[in-house]
Amino acid sequence: MEPIKQIRSRTAVLPYTNIDTDQIIPARFLTTTSRAGLGASLFADWRYDEQGTPKADFPLNQSATQGCRVLVAGRNIGCGSSREHAPWALLDYGFQAVISTEIADIFRNNSLKNGLLPVVVDEATATWLLANPGVEVTIDLESGTLGLPDGKKVPFPLEGFARYCLMNGVDELGFLLSRDAAISTYEKAHA
Repeated sequence: MEPIKQIRSRTAVLPYTNIDTDQIIPARFLTTTSRAGLGASLFADWRYDEQGTPKADFPLNQSATQGCRVLVAGRNIGCGSSREHAPWALLDYGFQAVISTEIADIFRNNSLKNGLLPVVVDEATATWLLANPGVEVTIDLESGTLGLPDGKKVPFPLEGFARYCLMNGVDELGFLLSRDAAISTYEKAHA
């Protein structure tokens, strides 16, 4: 994982509620254990028609959303099954953060463990972001704030250990491995 201290990006907006993990990455794409290439299948049933042609009216198929690293979604993104492929697909597509008023717990945990930042904001902030696609925002992990174009900084919750891992580019196993010497010393002293 790459360390994340700050994300500055325009927003891509999906104004739908209850976006479940099967919509994020349909089950037929779960046969791989590799993250590479999953971005092409992100929201496949919404992005493409039956012949595999991109649907012009889907937000991620429009030129204005190309290069956006922050996805703003309606309430309750990531509900449904606990597939880790969902954050993998979002990351492979190029997103680094997802903003919503509600992010399903398992999806949030899978996101944090894989380097995708879930940002939960209040209803007024989410409503404004959903109504203003393409605005540039700044997500600062040190301060735990989402910076809006008008200069307003909106706080968002992020557990300390998750913040540490994201800012240092390590997952839970990487963190434990980095403490191997201290763990070994402790074990020898308490054998």
